[in-house]
Amino acid sequence: MAIGVTAKLKIQDGKNEEFEAIFTELMEAVNTQESGCNFYALHKSRTDPQTYIVLEQYADEESLAAHGKTDHFRSLGAKMGACMAGAPEIEVMDAV
Repeated sequence: MAIGVTAKLKIQDGKNEEFEAIFTELMEAVNTQESGCNFYALHKSRTDPQTYIVLEQYADEESLAAHGKTDHFRSLGAKMGACMAGAPEIEVMDAV
C-alpha cells in the first residue's frame, strides 16, 4: 500500500529564495535517486508566502524509511534548517 506524506514548512522572512534553491536540489535528488518515491513536490501557499507544503508519496513503508536515511536528505535537510521558522508539521497517511 502506498504511503502519503504532507510536510508543512514555515520559512523565516527573507529566506525564501535560499530555501527554494536548497529544496529544488533535494527534490531533484529524491525524484531521480529514490525509486520507491512516487512523487515529491514543493508547493507555496497563496495566502502566506512563508508557508510551503511538500506532497510526497512512497511505494511502501520501507521506501519512506529509506528516504530519511539518504545522504541527500540528511545533508540538504541540515542546510534547510537554517531557513526554517520552526519544526515542520508532518502527517503520514495510507493510500485508499
